[in-house]
Amino acid sequence: MLKLIRMGSPVVEKILGTVFSGVLITDAWYAYQLIVCEKQTCMAHIFRKVRKFRDAYPQYWTIFIFYKRLRRIVEDGERLKKIRIEIGEMAFIRRLGLLEQRLEELLKWKNPNLPLQEIIKKVARQKEYILTFVRYDNVSKTNNFGEYIIKRGILKRKVSGGSMSADGAMTYAILQSIAMTCQLRGLPFRKYLITCLGHYIRTGKPLSLANYEALNGCQEKLAA
Repeated sequence: MLKLIRMGSPVVEKILGTVFSGVLITDAWYAYQLIVCEKQTCMAHIFRKVRKFRDAYPQYWTIFIFYKRLRRIVEDGERLKKIRIEIGEMAFIRRLGLLEQRLEELLKWKNPNLPLQEIIKKVARQKEYILTFVRYDNVSKTNNFGEYIIKRGILKRKVSGGSMSADGAMTYAILQSIAMTCQLRGLPFRKYLITCLGHYIRTGKPLSLANYEALNGCQEKLAA
């Protein structure tokens, strides 16, 4: 599973190629549609767009009803995912089919007003990717986690104005990626960098995080 932020299609293709074996959780930007893979639309983005219409047109009660029904379908999908093993695969497939049918019926809203028509168009474009998360254990309905792990870099860019060169931007992106990976693995980033530099001076090769973890594990066993 890979969670991505908005970027140009050449960058998407450079990172993922044209075929990706995992599930992409995206903000529904068109560039991701060029990748052949399973996709999940970030429902936080979808719900945010619907709420903007709801707040802009409070006189149209049907927008609120549509929003509630869409949320209910997604919430029912979450509940179905949790009881998949308990109810068995046949029942799971049947209930998922019913959820997909409810979504299809919701998008066939009779005589929608103009704002609701626009909402339905936006949701309908993502119809195939709204309930993907139900079928996969480790797939979320949002890309919130993906956005969280790049937040520090985004804040730094806003404060500093960004890098003055492409090489500088790439270097910072690499360091930030390593720092966040260390954080997610519970490793001290500064200690890893010092160890990695020492290893490079001695061998002329960088020390991978996997080898660093293995090295630390051996050292802890020796100390014990």
